Order: sequence, then structure tokens, then C-alpha cells
Amino acid sequence: MPEQIAQFKQKQKRRVKSNNYFDYSLLIVWVFLMILGYVLLYSASSYTAMTAYGDSLYFLKRQVLATAVGLIPFFAAFFIDSKVYKRLCPVIYIVSFISIFVVLSPLGIEINGAKRWINLGPLQFQPAELVKIGVILITAYMISNCSRESLKSIKNVLKIFAFSFVPAILLYAVTKNMSSAIIVVLISFVMLVIAGANKKFVAGFIALMIAGTTGLILLAHAMSGSASFRLARILAWLHPENYSESGGYQVMQGLYAIASGGIFGKGLGNSAQKMGFLPESTNDMIFSVICEELGVFGAIAILALFVFLIHRMYLIATHTADLFDAMLVCGIIAQIAVQVVLHVAVVTNSMPNTGVSLPFISYGGTSLAFLMLEMGIVFSVSRKIQRAV
Repeated sequence: MPEQIAQFKQKQKRRVKSNNYFDYSLLIVWVFLMILGYVLLYSASSYTAMTAYGDSLYFLKRQVLATAVGLIPFFAAFFIDSKVYKRLCPVIYIVSFISIFVVLSPLGIEINGAKRWINLGPLQFQPAELVKIGVILITAYMISNCSRESLKSIKNVLKIFAFSFVPAILLYAVTKNMSSAIIVVLISFVMLVIAGANKKFVAGFIALMIAGTTGLILLAHAMSGSASFRLARILAWLHPENYSESGGYQVMQGLYAIASGGIFGKGLGNSAQKMGFLPESTNDMIFSVICEELGVFGAIAILALFVFLIHRMYLIATHTADLFDAMLVCGIIAQIAVQVVLHVAVVTNSMPNTGVSLPFISYGGTSLAFLMLEMGIVFSVSRKIQRAV
């Protein structure tokens, strides 16, 4: 009997790891996705980089530089305990809120016809990225301070949701950044759903989205002769072939790329649409180039990597003992998942073109640096958990 007890204790010791646990599976898939992103970005951008800047590596070099810069917030977040985020999250949220208005000051700069950037000398960033983190933190903070029963109250849920809805409205009103506004709202919505929010709120939100989309479609058809930019986008989404020389041009070129890729693609580097035909081939439409070069098979493989990445983060969220930590990781999961889904939806013309980047793959230093910061937070939370082998 004593021998059996000793064997049982030994098994228990083997089953539980120490508090210094580190998710190497998550690290491997993330690093692999980043490296794959460099390859895909170079393939999608080399022609544009050569014709515009005389250097086929122009976009890749800047992306690698952004990664190097992003290592600073990544390691800072990795070594900071999540309790610090919980104490500072109201401050971070307020700063992110204020940053929206900074674009209206002399620090705000206009790029590609949109004033969405803040210039701080060597550092330029979009306040939308800061707002995403601010909303994740404040939503996690408020959910962690609520009981499960209080989340059944639609009044309490709406109070939490307001902390994302207000900055989302301001993002659209001040910077005209519809895509980021949608992402911010969906991040909070997904977090509330995971936390077990009132079912009437969930159903009402979905019904409102469907009704709003239907209303915009009917309005776009009724005012088809107007000069409204947003309504024209909806018409270009519904009938891209009728607007192939204007609002539907980008969509049509993206669909041509996807269709010509077939099952296994033309081969890496062999895209024709990236040769000046497809606008934003390095960013908002990069998935269409991936489909053209790697085919449906390659595109599904990349989406599978994102699914595995999200699955590993979900395991971290479900194994942490602290509710704030769990909701923090869930918020990051929500952001990555929402951006992937919206990016693919835009490229395949399943929704109107809103300009959403593909995480870790699309060109964009600000987005990449903030995503690396968020990954640092995820790894920081993982260090505190105990997992069964």
C-alpha cells in the first residue's frame, strides 16, 4: 500500500508542471507564421517595391525592422505581471481614447488620403491600434469585476459594451476608419459572449447587424445615383462587375487572382495580379495573392495555422486561474480571429471592402508591433499557469 501511494504521488508530480510553464507550441507556430509572412509579403510586394522604390526588398526590409522594434514591447509585456495591466488599464484606456483626437492636432499626419496617423518623430502609429488594446484591457477589467449572475443583466452588459462602442464611433467620426471601428466593437462583443453575457444582448446585437446591413443595401439601391462614398462601396460589393472601372475594380482584380489560382496555385512568386493590377496587394488584399500563388490548398493551410495559434491561446485562457488574465487572452484571440475573418471576407467579396490587414502577414509596422505586444501579454499569462501534460 505505501508503495502504491508513492507511485500515485510520483504520477501526480509528472502530471503537473511548475509555474514556469512556457507554451513552446504557441511560440513555434507564431514564429513560423511570422517567417511565412515575410516570404508571402516579399512575393506580393517585390514588383511594387521595385517599380516604386527601385528595391524589391523595400517592404520586406521595413517589415523586418518593424519586427525588431516590436521585440521591445513584446519582451516588456512578457516580463510584466498581468496584475500591472489590471491596475493600469483605466489609464491605458483613457490614453487610447484621447489619442483618437490627437490626429486632429499638428501631430496628426495624412497618408493615402486618410488622416489616421500620429507622428512622434521616429515613431508613427495609428491610434486605432492603441484603442484595440485599451478596449481589450477595460473590457477584461470590467468583466473580471462582475459576477456571472450580473452578466445576465442586459443593463450591466450594455454598460461594459459602451466602453467599446463610444471609442468605435469616435474612430469613425474623427479618422473615418470604419474597419477599425468594426473590429473594436466585435472584440468587445466576442469577449462578452465568451464571458456568458445576457442572451438577449447577443441576439439583439446580431439582429441589429442584420437589420443594419439590410437597411444599407436598400438605401444604397435607392440612392444609386448619389455621390456617397460609403453607399457606392455597398453597390460595388453587390455588383462589382458593374463598377469594375471604379469602386469594384479592386474586388474584381482580387477575385480574378483567387479564381486563377485554382486548387494548388501558380506557384510562389508567380502571381500576375500583383504586377500593378491589384491595389493594396501587400496589405488589404494580400490573401488574394496568396490564393493565386498557393491555391485553395495553400490558403486553407495558412488559415489552419491561425486556427492552431488561436487554439493554443484558448488553452492558455482556460487554464489560467485569474479571470482577468483569461479575458485578456480572450480579447487578443478575438482581435486576431476577427481580423482574419474580416480580411478573408473582404478579399472574397463576402462583405464590403473595409480595408482589414491579415495579422502577422500584411505589410504594416504599427499593426505588427502592437500584435507583438499582445503576444507578449499572452506569453506572460502562460507563465503563471499549471497544465497537465
